Amino acid sequence: MASKKQIVAAIKAGNKALCAAVGEADGKAARACYTTKAKLITPGAPTYSGNKIATFWNGAIAMGIKSVSLRTVEVDVQGNTAIEYGAYTLKGARGKKLDNGSYVVVWKKERGQWRLHWDIFNTNNPA
Repeated sequence: MASKKQIVAAIKAGNKALCAAVGEADGKAARACYTTKAKLITPGAPTYSGNKIATFWNGAIAMGIKSVSLRTVEVDVQGNTAIEYGAYTLKGARGKKLDNGSYVVVWKKERGQWRLHWDIFNTNNPA
């Protein structure tokens, strides 16, 4: 069994892969960071699952998101499940901040990799 330190490192690597996929404007690569039965729960929209997760990321990219930064604040490990709490920032052209907020991700180990399973985020900005 992996140590908590190893799991946190794997989660941070998964976050790095997701951020890189968005930075490369690749919704399909972003989708690959999630489990096969993942859910993406966003403010003001229905829940995305399956290939709709790639559709969400492609739409976010088309709306002008050029980069995502994720900062892990806390991780709770429960066997093959981990719960991450953190903060995000979305940036557009020339590094302009578009949004920031907090997130909770339930991670699951699937096919030997830690992947996002339930991805929930909330903006800090008013509606």
